[in-house]
Amino acid sequence: MRPVIAALLLWTLAAAAQQTGQNAPPGSNGTAQIAVSTQLVVETVVVKDKAGNPIEGLTAKDFIVTENGIPQTVRFCEHQKLPEAPIAAPTTLSEPENITIYHKLAMTRISPEAPEKTRYKDRRLMALYFDMTAMPPADQLRSLVAAQKFIRRQMTSADLISILRYSGGAVEVLQDFTDDRNRLLSIIETMAVGEDQGWNESPDDASTSDVGAAFGQDDSEFNIFNTDRQLAALQTAAKMLGQLSEKKSLVYFASGLRLNSLNNQAQLHATIDTAIRSGVSFWPIDARGLVAQAPLGDATIGSPGNIGMYTGASALAMTTNFQQSQDTLYALAGDTGGKALLDYNDLTRGIVEAQHAVSSYYILGYYTSNSSQDGKFRRVNISLEGKLSANLDYRHGYYAGKQFSKFTATDKERQLEDALMLDDPITELTIAMEIDYFQLNRAEYFVPIVVKIPGRELAIAKRGGAERTVIDFIGEIKDDYGGSMTVTNVRDKVNIKLSDATAIELSRRPIEYDTGFTLLPGKYTIKFLARDAETGRIGTFQTTFVIPNLNKEEKRIPISSVVLSSQRIDLKDALYNADKKKDKEETVNPLVENGQKLIPSVTRVFSKSRAMYVYLQAYEQAMQNTEPLVAFVSFYRAQTKALETQPMKIVDVLNARLKTMPLSFTITLDQLPVGKYDFQVTVLDPTGRKATFWRAPVVLVP
Repeated sequence: MRPVIAALLLWTLAAAAQQTGQNAPPGSNGTAQIAVSTQLVVETVVVKDKAGNPIEGLTAKDFIVTENGIPQTVRFCEHQKLPEAPIAAPTTLSEPENITIYHKLAMTRISPEAPEKTRYKDRRLMALYFDMTAMPPADQLRSLVAAQKFIRRQMTSADLISILRYSGGAVEVLQDFTDDRNRLLSIIETMAVGEDQGWNESPDDASTSDVGAAFGQDDSEFNIFNTDRQLAALQTAAKMLGQLSEKKSLVYFASGLRLNSLNNQAQLHATIDTAIRSGVSFWPIDARGLVAQAPLGDATIGSPGNIGMYTGASALAMTTNFQQSQDTLYALAGDTGGKALLDYNDLTRGIVEAQHAVSSYYILGYYTSNSSQDGKFRRVNISLEGKLSANLDYRHGYYAGKQFSKFTATDKERQLEDALMLDDPITELTIAMEIDYFQLNRAEYFVPIVVKIPGRELAIAKRGGAERTVIDFIGEIKDDYGGSMTVTNVRDKVNIKLSDATAIELSRRPIEYDTGFTLLPGKYTIKFLARDAETGRIGTFQTTFVIPNLNKEEKRIPISSVVLSSQRIDLKDALYNADKKKDKEETVNPLVENGQKLIPSVTRVFSKSRAMYVYLQAYEQAMQNTEPLVAFVSFYRAQTKALETQPMKIVDVLNARLKTMPLSFTITLDQLPVGKYDFQVTVLDPTGRKATFWRAPVVLVP
């Protein structure tokens, strides 16, 4: 699938009745306004006594919360008590052949939460993280089997599981948090054992195998950078999970993680600090299990072949390396509130311990007294009134929000990505969209997409004496298979310079942006975002659409989408044109003809003072020879025919192979009264005795 890079930003001449917005037009008399902003901070707190038992029955009055040393008022306190008893597995999970295998695994992210909203209330969040670079194939298989066992037998009704994998130098989110056991099991079954081999460290000590080489490169630098990469990947996973307010547990599968003296200490501290700030506890599991090996190693490694094998230095170095690899796992767990599972063959027990650790906790919320949006880290301290002996586990700080004017380029890109991942739409900007399709060949369809934004909802900034407005566009199209496979996407940043006249027009007329893609027949979901880059306000549009397989249409005349428009413009008059190769655009886009482009009316509201343009294509590929078609247009109002054009005979052929026949109408609307109508296009094939009807509501305004 490939996008056709053809984007056009222009003024539409629709009537003012179509426009909605929130921004006042330029030149209007403004009134004084008082803006008050508050920021809700949510903390999860685990409270246990000296024996490790949860303390229940606490209220907001029992907690003392300070932020950078300043006392805060706890606005709400909610106790979360999660079940620990596993639920019975559905009968479909007992038969492997009944599990749906998801062959397409999309690269995705952990979906963030909307501001001031806890997305996973009364749910336990557990991320299964597989470091494929730190495990040989046997340990990888053991880890995957343990995860499957937990999902089948140990999951509770409160558990939500996410699957992450460090492979190929990147952290991959194979599945966001879900309780769908079939989905989780199928993803684990599709994970290939044996990936990312060759990253194992080669200790440069007395335990090093003799490979028979007279001279070899020192592996110490490789070991240092390899360990840093593994720790940095853990840090990335913790940052992803930090977007959620709830308490998170990351179960880390690895065959140990050995530090190289002091060289990896900085990255280790950065990883632990990020986990603490993100409210993530690490639960490392040594995938090697209980290890009983010969003093000089088993048959999988070569003999040291040096004097150390006779003095005992090789055996001591091998034992030391093994212990150091477990010490790092122990440190990751101890410093973040988790627990490492070492020297135990039932790896599932480590997941169960992480599960039972989050069984009772409190969610505290307060509105910070520091209203500045500076993006700085704020340290939080929580204690109990008169209960000094209790142990509290919580996130010790957070980063404040930022005003959009202080965003860096990275912050702005992250804002768009987070908004794209949110399930709930953002409606700060109003967006309307039209999606059409035209057959290019027997397999592919050109899909033009038009987006309309009311101009008065955009801000105009003064830069260097010239007025301009900047709009960011981002969108993606996913297929219906599993709902997570991204087929294609679009990313544009449009900087529009405006004259004084057009700047005033912007407050009264909408802006349209259009692009196009090449897709196969099927069902798709499109999610599109537009952001005013001056204010950071975002609008989201999401819908499903279907591209039919016109090759299989036998009962009716196959036709494309019907495009209704009131505007044709020259491509050279466009305010913005992302495709400089106009010849290519004219070839691909059927709405472009002789240097002019037909602009679809997204809202289908037409002015009587302007003509209506109608365009569609009919296909006769099932016919041996191209036969003339007859078409006409009708307007109905209250089941009464208000207007019907004279039948038009179509004999032209655009594509001889597809037998594509273009149908184009130009209709004057001055003879019709203002109001709502049902618009209908009728296409007849007198020879083949077939017909096709297409109907849609339209509105006429003065």
